[in-house]
Amino acid sequence: MTTMPPADPHPLHLRPDPGPRAGPYRLTAGPDQGLRHTALRVLELAPGAAHTFATGDAEWIVLPLSGGGTVRVRPEGSQQGGEEAEFTLRGRPDVFAGPTDFAYVPRDARVEITSGAAGRFALAGARCGRRLPARRGPAPEVPVEERGSGTCARQVRNFAAADAFACDRLIAVEVVTPPGHWSSYPPHKHDEHRPGEESELEEIYWFALDGPTPAFHRVAPSRPGGADLLAEVRDGEAVLVPDGWHGPSVAPPGHPLYYLNVMAGPGPGREWRITFHPDHAEGYR
Repeated sequence: MTTMPPADPHPLHLRPDPGPRAGPYRLTAGPDQGLRHTALRVLELAPGAAHTFATGDAEWIVLPLSGGGTVRVRPEGSQQGGEEAEFTLRGRPDVFAGPTDFAYVPRDARVEITSGAAGRFALAGARCGRRLPARRGPAPEVPVEERGSGTCARQVRNFAAADAFACDRLIAVEVVTPPGHWSSYPPHKHDEHRPGEESELEEIYWFALDGPTPAFHRVAPSRPGGADLLAEVRDGEAVLVPDGWHGPSVAPPGHPLYYLNVMAGPGPGREWRITFHPDHAEGYR
């Protein structure tokens, strides 16, 4: 029996690249994928390995997905001579084990990540204007929210939500959805700036599953020619949401679903305001 190669992915659906050309990053989302405000890199380090990157005009959070490590931050460019910082991240066995500590690193800096016993890290970024101080976010201080009910119940870890951790532009949260549940539901959007009602935020979803059975994710157009995707998503894949109604994310029976949300936008403030699809105006139940 001949095994057919996977079809070319939709432009909004990114698959990890395990080949040598990918270097240390197993997945990259940023300007090359059409994003204007957000970025995501998934970094894998072998035992004792190190990786250095420049933050450029973006702020970043180094979030352990599995394992831990050390993050060293050195100012660069016009910031040279400023304060250096070093943070030890205890990390976690995997994303289903609970919240983790993390490191915030500012723009205009050079960052080195090392991991003594191997580690997998998400680098979540957003273009920004202000340069805030580097600092560590402790795991016990991550607000955990139980959202929804019944088969739409899920857990949200608001580690860098707009009202939980100070950033200039970046908003990032983790969501764990029980087996068979619908998450990111009801469908909602945040692609218009309407003061007090809706924020304009670009978004990235990065998924993790603990088995081979795929999950599903939907993005539906909120305007003519807008984003439109129904994707079968597997461990390590990502979906980009430049605009549109998004949800549900459907966890397969027997397996929980994790996703990391990375958001940022051009609006004057850093806030998460959403509009629910008119068929689900009641919002979360």
